[in-house]
Amino acid sequence: MKEILDAIQARTESSGGSAADRAAEFAALRIPESYRAVTVHKDETEMFAGLATRDKDPRKSLHLDEVPVPELGPGEALVAVMASSVNYNSVWTSIFEPLATFGFLERYGRLSELTRRHDLPYHIIGSDLAGVVLRTGPGVNAWHPGDEVVAHCLSVELESSDGHNDTMLDPEQRIWGFETNFGGLAEIALVKSNQLMPKPRHLSWEEAAAPGLVNSTAYRQLVSRNGAGMKQGDNVLIWGASGGLGSYATQFALAGGANPICVVSSEQKADICRRMGAEAIIDRSAEGYRFWKDEHEQDPREWKRFGKRIRELTGGEDVDIVFEHPGRETFGASVYVTRKGGTIVTCASTSGYTHEYDNRYLWMSLKRIVGSHFANYREAWEANRLVAKGKIHPTLSKVYPLEQTGQAAYDVHRNLHQGKVGVLALAPREGLGVSDHELREKHLDAINLFRDASAERTEKHSRDASAERTDKHSRDASAERTARATQNA
Repeated sequence: MKEILDAIQARTESSGGSAADRAAEFAALRIPESYRAVTVHKDETEMFAGLATRDKDPRKSLHLDEVPVPELGPGEALVAVMASSVNYNSVWTSIFEPLATFGFLERYGRLSELTRRHDLPYHIIGSDLAGVVLRTGPGVNAWHPGDEVVAHCLSVELESSDGHNDTMLDPEQRIWGFETNFGGLAEIALVKSNQLMPKPRHLSWEEAAAPGLVNSTAYRQLVSRNGAGMKQGDNVLIWGASGGLGSYATQFALAGGANPICVVSSEQKADICRRMGAEAIIDRSAEGYRFWKDEHEQDPREWKRFGKRIRELTGGEDVDIVFEHPGRETFGASVYVTRKGGTIVTCASTSGYTHEYDNRYLWMSLKRIVGSHFANYREAWEANRLVAKGKIHPTLSKVYPLEQTGQAAYDVHRNLHQGKVGVLALAPREGLGVSDHELREKHLDAINLFRDASAERTEKHSRDASAERTDKHSRDASAERTARATQNA
């Protein structure tokens, strides 16, 4: 791996040589027999049995293993992974919810002799990467060894006509690194060549790896005709607007001339949204919204209070689009607050998959619920193109080394993060891989927005802890003086 890393760093630092020279140089590199990868183990799928979801700890289930390099097949590429990131599907895999992913691998393995490679007793996870192509299989013409790339996570077979209008409708559509093996939280990844896209040249490896899954998901969900088809002037309610998914939805709304109404859970997250340029913000924790009376019954009065607050922020208008992903906890409120003829577009259910809502507010007001899952290649390409042009920016707040991927997943699981949490794979440190410094300088503040906010948050916590220690020391000293005075008396 050192030879590969040395070649990548030398190529990044040098602007000389042709594409053919670069391809020849990287094609000549020796591929190692094994590499380090973050895995879950098939024989541990019951390790959290009986525990509540919140108590399941990814740090216990995620392993850093030495694994053999997979066989390269037609239409595929081996990529040296410089950096990756953690998405919520990695959390699901790590806590074996809603079910262990080995069932996905077993079914994929039955599809063909080639896909049998994926059915292993370990699952290499991760659905994002930024890196360099090492090898391409037969039939790959658009990509060559040495190309700097990012990968989107749509894996399709495209042998059915169903997928040729929208590849997300392919019957054999899967999410790479979640429903397939050999994912991006590793030093080497196996991808289909039609997952590859050019790496944005003004971003570092870890910054380029961060947008992939969530940026493409938000693009399809909000912008694409396959999603909500957002237009200028739309009021867009965005749940978790400073999170890994919502932070890109907020940027798309602002860039597209819409009006985001950002729902967050703390003042720190509200401040992030303001820095992105949003003005209409609801801190649901501070305002105390409780959409459920108990586990079984929702509270329509809270829906109405929430809708009233939205209208206060929009000049009396209801929302045209709701960007939904929390699921069970919020879905009833989402359906209620959407304007007549509006759209609720949903891509996930992080608080529960069984959604309940009052159908009268849907059918009598002609609202639509649209299911949206990741993105097709064209949508992912367009979303990446906007990043490459500096129109949409990474929302990376913290970066861990590969050895600490369990902690990174724990942060996402417990919502201790803002934006995206990155992971360095082969990259020895942060900040490497930038080749367009002029464009980077132009957008540096936006690129670092989430990192700066995270640093400020850490500094504040440190100050608060120091003040608390000082205060405790003063109280202890005062108590000691009082005790001595009492004794002397």
